Amino acid sequence: MTLDEAQVQIDTWIKTVGVRYFNELTNLGILMEEVGELSRLMVRTYGEQSFKESDKGKEISDEMADVLWVLICLANQTGVNLTEALQKNFDKKNIRDANRHKENEKLK
Repeated sequence: MTLDEAQVQIDTWIKTVGVRYFNELTNLGILMEEVGELSRLMVRTYGEQSFKESDKGKEISDEMADVLWVLICLANQTGVNLTEALQKNFDKKNIRDANRHKENEKLK
């Protein structure tokens, strides 16, 4: 699935199953909650914190998909084409970071 296809599929789902989009600020709050859930699971899986009962059985991939879902909702609501935005971001990074990381002593 491409980013364009994901944006269309989520828009269709929201309008048919989800009834309507939450407003942008509500979705921003939901995005922060989802990132927090992903963060909690990541630190328990790869960090030093132990799992709580409520975290057992959750999957990192599902939490990432939740984050992506809400981000795509926000993109749809604000008129952002994520394919174009990501390409522009690559272009910016390629210009800005052409030698930056290669010359960073800490990365060698």
